[in-house]
Amino acid sequence: MAARLMPSTLMKKFLKGVKPNSCLSPILSGNYVDSFLENNQSNPRLEESTQSLNNKFVLNNSVKGLDNENNLNSEVEIFKCLAIQKGFSHTVQTYYVTILKQGLDGNVEEMDRTCQDLVKDGCLGVEEVIVTLVNAFVRHGRTREALRVLPHVNLVGLKPSIETFNVVLAVFVEENRDIEEVLFVYKEMVKASIVPNVDTLNFLLAALFHAEQIKTAMNQFRRMSKKGCVPNSKTFEVLLNGLITRNLVDEAVLALGILYKIGCELDLSFYTCAVSLFCRVDRIDVGSWLFRMMKASNIIPDTLIYSTLIQSLCKNLLLDEALFLLEEMAESGLRPKDDVYVGIIKVFFELGKTGEAIKFVKDRCFLFTSPHNALLEGCCNVENILIANRVLGRMSKMSIDDCKSWNIVIGWLCNNARIGKAFEFLGKMIVLSFVPNKDTYAALIIGNCKSRRYEAALQLMNEVHARCWVLHAVCYSELIESLCQAKRTLEAAEVFCYMSKNKYPLHPSLFDTLIKGICDLGHIDEALVLLQLACYAGTSCKTMTYASIVYELSKSNKAEIALLVLSQMLVLGYSLNLETYCIFIHSFCAMNRVKDSITLFNRMVNEGLLPDSERLYDLLLCIADHSQLHMILTTIDKLIEHTDLVNTATYNLLINGLWKEDRKYEACKLLDSMLEKGWVPDAMTHGLLIGSLVNESSVIEDNVSSILVEGLGNT
Repeated sequence: MAARLMPSTLMKKFLKGVKPNSCLSPILSGNYVDSFLENNQSNPRLEESTQSLNNKFVLNNSVKGLDNENNLNSEVEIFKCLAIQKGFSHTVQTYYVTILKQGLDGNVEEMDRTCQDLVKDGCLGVEEVIVTLVNAFVRHGRTREALRVLPHVNLVGLKPSIETFNVVLAVFVEENRDIEEVLFVYKEMVKASIVPNVDTLNFLLAALFHAEQIKTAMNQFRRMSKKGCVPNSKTFEVLLNGLITRNLVDEAVLALGILYKIGCELDLSFYTCAVSLFCRVDRIDVGSWLFRMMKASNIIPDTLIYSTLIQSLCKNLLLDEALFLLEEMAESGLRPKDDVYVGIIKVFFELGKTGEAIKFVKDRCFLFTSPHNALLEGCCNVENILIANRVLGRMSKMSIDDCKSWNIVIGWLCNNARIGKAFEFLGKMIVLSFVPNKDTYAALIIGNCKSRRYEAALQLMNEVHARCWVLHAVCYSELIESLCQAKRTLEAAEVFCYMSKNKYPLHPSLFDTLIKGICDLGHIDEALVLLQLACYAGTSCKTMTYASIVYELSKSNKAEIALLVLSQMLVLGYSLNLETYCIFIHSFCAMNRVKDSITLFNRMVNEGLLPDSERLYDLLLCIADHSQLHMILTTIDKLIEHTDLVNTATYNLLINGLWKEDRKYEACKLLDSMLEKGWVPDAMTHGLLIGSLVNESSVIEDNVSSILVEGLGNT
C-alpha cells in the first residue's frame, strides 16, 4: 500500500505537484490535529468518565472522551487505564491522539513505547496513522519526534510515497539540521525500498553543502543519472549556491556549462538566485549571460533581477549598460527601488558627470527623496556646495526633504570648519520641524573640533551620552584627536572609553598618541585600563604604545606588570622593532630585571636589529651597571666580529666591566682586538690593567702585557 503525506507549507518551497491523499480518515486530517491542539481547557466530563471505568456504558463514553476531552494530560491517563481493561482494544484514533500528545509534550521515550504497542496491536489503518503522525510532528516543528516515529514505517511493512520522506528532508534542510539526521531519513527511505526522486537528491545536496562536504556533494551530483534522476532547475540552484558561497566560483561556472549542455529547463527562481550570486562575486559577465539566456527562454525578468544587474553594473562603473537596463525595466512596467536610482547617481559623480546627474534626477525621480539625497551628497563630495544648496531649497519647496537632507549639507559645512554657516542651516532645519538626530550632533561635534571649539564639542558629546546615542567612529576619533592636540588628554581618554564600550576601534597612531599623553601625565593605571579597552574594542596597538607603557611602569618599579604587558604584546603577535627593544631593555634594567634585559638584548642582536654606536653604548652601560656583561659574551663577539658598531668608548666600557666581573681573560681578549685596530685604551682602562699586573707580580707576561708596559708604561 502506498500512503501519501498531507502537503506541508515547507514542501511548497521545494516540491511541486504533491497531492494529498483523500482516502485518509477525517479523524486524522490536519484540521482535526489543529483543533485538537487548540483546545486545551479542562472539561468536567473527565472526572465523571474516570470514576466509572468499570461500567461498560461509561467505558464506551470514556473512549469517546479520549477523542474529545480538552485536558490533554488527563487523556493520556485515560488511555493507560483503558489499556488494562479486560476485553478492551484501542482504536487507531486513540493511539493517534495519545502518541501525538506524548510527542508534543516532549515525552519521547513513552511515545516510542506507545508506537510499539500500536504496531503490536495490528489495528486497522496503522500504516496511515504512522505516516500521518510523521506529518503532524513535522507540521508542528517537532522533527525529533518525527524521527522517532519514522522507523516504525518499516516495522509495519509500509511502503509510503516518496513525499513522506521528502517532507521530513525539506524541514531538516530548512532548519540546517545535522547531516547525520538527514542521512538517517535517507537510510530509512532506502530500507523501505523507496527510490529517491530528484527532489530527494536536491535536499541531500543542500544538506551536504551545509555540512561543508563539498566533494561528497559533487559526487552525488555526478551520480544523479545513475539513480534515474535528471538534474532540474532546483538542482542547479542548490549547486550554484553551495559553490559560490564557498568561493568556488570557477567550479560554479563549470556547472553552468553542464547545465547548458544537458538543456535543463530553468525557472525564474533559478535565474533570480544565480544572477544574484554571480553579481555578488563581481562576475557581471556571467550574470549578464544568464540574463540574456533567461530572455531567450521567454522568462520575464522581475524587479529583483533587473535591480541586481543594474547595481552590479554601477559597481563596475558601466553606466551606459546600467541606463539601458533601467530603460528596459521601465518599458516592462517595472519600477525600480530607490537604491537603484541612488547607485546610478553615484556613478554619474564618480565619472565626473554632475550635470548629467542633475538631469537624471529631474527626468527619472523628480519626486523621490532618496535620489535627491544622493544628488546632495554627490554635490557636496565634489565641493559644489552652491548647487547642493539649490537642490536642498528645491526639495524643501516640494516637501520631499527629510532630516538626512539637512544633515548632508550641515555635515559638509562642519567638515570644512564652517560651523557658523552650519548653525544657520540647523536653525532652518528646526524651523521646518525637523528634529536634530544623532547624525546632526555628530556633524556639529566634528565642526566644533575643526573650529577648535572644544568646550562646545564636549558639551554636545555630553548631550549625546545623556540620550544614550552611539555616534559613528569618525566623530569619536575626530574629538579624541582634537583633545589630544589641545593637551586635554584625560578628557580624550573619557571619550575613548565610551567609544570602546561600543566596540568602535580607534586608529593605532591616534591610540598611541593618547597613551603617550596619559603616560606623560604619569597616569599609568589609566593607561593600562585604556590598553585593555583597546583589546576589547579591536583597536590595534603599535609596538611603541606598549613600549611607552612599559617605560612608564619602569619609573614606578612595577616590574611584574611590565612583564605582563610584554607577554600580552607577544601573545597577540606583535614584533619588537629596534626602538621598542631599546626602551624595553632600559626599562627592565631600571626595574632591576637585568636578566630580562639580557634576554631582550641577545634577541635583538640575533634578529639583526642593531642600534647605532651611541645607543649600543647606552644599552651595554645598563647591563654593565648590574655587572652582567659576562652573560652576553657571545653577543659581544658577534658585534665585534661582524659590525663596526663597537667604538673606543664601548671597548673601554666592556674591558673595564669584564675586568670588574673577574673575567680577565675575556677583558684581555677585547684589549687585543682593540689594539689590533690601532685604538688606545683610555686612562682608566690602562690604569686598571697595569695596576692589576703590578699587584699580582705576574712572572708570565703575554704579548699584550708587554706591549702595554713597553708602549704605555713609561709615558
